[in-house]
Amino acid sequence: MLEDLDLDRSLQLALDDLAFGTPTDVQLQVIPLALAGADLRVSAPTGSGKTLAYLLPALQSLLREPLAPNGGTLMLVLVPTRELARQVLKSCRQLLAKSTLRADALTGGADFKYQKSMLRKNPEVVIATPGRLLEHCEHGSADLRHLKVLVIDEADRMLDLGFREDVQKIAAFSPPTRQTLLLSATLHARGLGDMSAALQKEPVAISCGDIRAAHESIHHQRILVDGQEHKDKLLIALLQDTGRKQLVFANKRSTASRLADLLRHHGLRAACLHGEMTTEERKLVVTRFEQGSITTVTASDVAARGLDIQGIDTVINYDLPRNGDDYLHRTGRTGRAGSSGTAISLVGTADWNLMISIQRYLNIGMEARALPGLKARYAGPKKTKSSGKAAGVKKKAPVAKKKVRAKDRKAKGKRREPVSAAPPNDGFAPLMKKRKEPSED
Repeated sequence: MLEDLDLDRSLQLALDDLAFGTPTDVQLQVIPLALAGADLRVSAPTGSGKTLAYLLPALQSLLREPLAPNGGTLMLVLVPTRELARQVLKSCRQLLAKSTLRADALTGGADFKYQKSMLRKNPEVVIATPGRLLEHCEHGSADLRHLKVLVIDEADRMLDLGFREDVQKIAAFSPPTRQTLLLSATLHARGLGDMSAALQKEPVAISCGDIRAAHESIHHQRILVDGQEHKDKLLIALLQDTGRKQLVFANKRSTASRLADLLRHHGLRAACLHGEMTTEERKLVVTRFEQGSITTVTASDVAARGLDIQGIDTVINYDLPRNGDDYLHRTGRTGRAGSSGTAISLVGTADWNLMISIQRYLNIGMEARALPGLKARYAGPKKTKSSGKAAGVKKKAPVAKKKVRAKDRKAKGKRREPVSAAPPNDGFAPLMKKRKEPSED
């Protein structure tokens, strides 16, 4: 299908070099409509090929007409995280390798003055996080007056992170005649309809696949644990195969950092990835992970979206994610592009019901697994409901206390001991008053 499109020759040559296979469902549905200039609202699962689905038609729209010199930014892709910005920039530059168009990225944490000088070179395509781009718009260093295509990738995540106002302010710097593509994991995220109404003109809704469906190429497992010490031992044992790329997720940045130190202490080539790191630090970790000099990355959820590294064999949930959507995004880092992968979750007593909820939400089963010599004492709940969740112990009904009257309370006390007969007077006892006998008269 991609070969049959009437694309600019530079894009055709780039596609030939990249040797893309059969188009995915989202590509088949999105590309023709986007090429026709329609505004689109697209929902698609992670790893479904949506980046190419919006980049290819948007770049074609720039290449089909002569470009004015110093025309400012013509295509803008807004993304929620720095990692996703780098991944999109990489894909964009691959498609533009045979053309004269230039693409650059603007994210927080990088030098602002350097970015201003970069914008003065007028890159036609900009991939940016909302906060940093809005700063450039307000300082006059970003020029969106001639913008043709606005793409908002992972719009649901944008809303979760509180970027709604920033996105709308950025859009106000661009002309209303632009084409707007809005992509999300679901079309029903809270606030998404309002964002679409504010930014789009009669958008066409496209839904590709079941968003809640886990990848068929991922094998899901769970290992029961007894506590943090046991978890740490299991993690070290699971990661002994240092020749494979493995990603470990924790719910807290501090936990991710501690695990990286622990793994390095045991001789593993590990690094940490979380939101408090600078852009350069995070970029270095991702590059080393891609190249294989690091085989294990411990991460907070900042890496769950947008991290597209080929060859990740295993994803381990050291901490179980808080909901099914987060589980889907985390485990979607493996089993990509037709390859298989394994997702392992460490499950303790407090995690059992959450694990059951995730399985039911995504319609998956986690295979029970135990490591030799590290089997947990915890074997799951003693009793379960029909849903599989742990059944709570029923509390006995409290026994009604008998009311006690105040006068009964006062009368309560120890029984007095009977007074014993007076001891015989041995001469030392005190004199006793002689009892007066009653008179006979």
